[in-house]
Amino acid sequence: MPLTILSDTDVSRVLHSFTKEDILKLQQTLADALHWYSTSNDANEYCSDYQPDRTHLKRKDGSSTLFMPASGMSGQGIKVVNITQPDTAGLPALDTLSLDTHSSSRSSITSPTVDSPRDSISTIATTETTSTSSSLPVSLDSLGSTVPSSVDQESDKPDSTIRGSITLMDQLGRTTGLINAEEVTAFRTALASTIMLNKRHSVHDLTVFGAGKQAYWHIRLALLLRGDEIHHLNVVTRNFESARKCIMRIYNPQPHDPDYVNPVGTKYGSKTKTAILTPSAPEYTRLLKQYVRNANVIFMTTPSSSPLFPASYLTNPAGRQKGRYIVCIGSYKPNMVELHPDVLRYAVAPHHEHRHIHKRQKEGGAIVVDTVSGCLKEAGEVIQAKLLPDQVVELGELFMLKREAIRKVEEKGGKVEDGCAFQDGNEGLKEWLTKGNVIYKSVGLGLMDVVVGNALVECARERGVGVTIEHF
Repeated sequence: MPLTILSDTDVSRVLHSFTKEDILKLQQTLADALHWYSTSNDANEYCSDYQPDRTHLKRKDGSSTLFMPASGMSGQGIKVVNITQPDTAGLPALDTLSLDTHSSSRSSITSPTVDSPRDSISTIATTETTSTSSSLPVSLDSLGSTVPSSVDQESDKPDSTIRGSITLMDQLGRTTGLINAEEVTAFRTALASTIMLNKRHSVHDLTVFGAGKQAYWHIRLALLLRGDEIHHLNVVTRNFESARKCIMRIYNPQPHDPDYVNPVGTKYGSKTKTAILTPSAPEYTRLLKQYVRNANVIFMTTPSSSPLFPASYLTNPAGRQKGRYIVCIGSYKPNMVELHPDVLRYAVAPHHEHRHIHKRQKEGGAIVVDTVSGCLKEAGEVIQAKLLPDQVVELGELFMLKREAIRKVEEKGGKVEDGCAFQDGNEGLKEWLTKGNVIYKSVGLGLMDVVVGNALVECARERGVGVTIEHF
């Protein structure tokens, strides 16, 4: 049995070679796996009954080690990763933010104390005028060459880092793959997050919190899948330089670097207007509120221990005038939270409990999660909002409902339009998922790593990437 070994560089080469069609195909494979995971049918190996709980080990140095075993149709696997997280403040430092939504949003949010040169960043790329010779904003163009002298080019404070490996085995327990997990973890999380993004009616304004690997892959996949429709990309982060590198990595093609095999487009080849916002920027609070309110899609990718913005930004009448797709994937412990718990409580509350319902977008009455058991135990937003099991629904369950709807339509001789089959009494569900307020919370599922890992090994062997030992 051959064993394929993929280094971080090998993984990056394969992932960056994927086209939009490749991503859609891989998303369908992942959706199939999540569908079977949620069926509770012991006739398939993806069923949640066959998925062991992951083990969390807290180390003396403050890092955490996760052991995530999983069972799949063609075998099994396990991911072991160490998460080094020296800074849990996330973005921004909202230590004084009250969990009471009635408090003033202006007084509830504070900028971090300036205690080092890198924290004094005052330059933000918020100019939205475009050059006649370039379809990207001039403000982004300027990021490629100069950064304020007060900014350290390399921060001496390391970011939250995931390092480890994924081991894949066949049905007989023979090892078939050994993969560096750093890039895969971010990619497979974004792959799942963007499945529902495909069906959203409006994705014009995208706001992203964070600028690490998770943010990078969420932005990249969003641009690959819906790039022509995304007019504004707003990156909110504590570190200007990390955001600059993230954006330039997406747009700047560097053919000789394996990380840039297939950039989103040629240099400055997108019409998306991009802005970077840091907490020490002038009018930070006003701009933060504007970026959150204007967003059709919000990706939250920081290991924050406090909400990234007040709940009132989304729960008061002005905040409810449009539907949003909100993804929270950065927090993975009960004490960590990116989205204010009051936003989740509002989303699951019965409609008759809502006041000021003028122009209120449709709520689904539930939060979408990757795994119910995992989120009830580990997701800080879910735990602090005190949600009950019947107030969360697995992503795989939505795929089950869709397939059942397709079956009913086909039995009647009907035609399913655009693959979205929430018809025949499911129009309310369809409206919620495509236009309403949808919150997706993910803490990670080993099954995702096995599915994506096997696809990577297959692709790497076809393209001659990595090292393959024929008789391991």
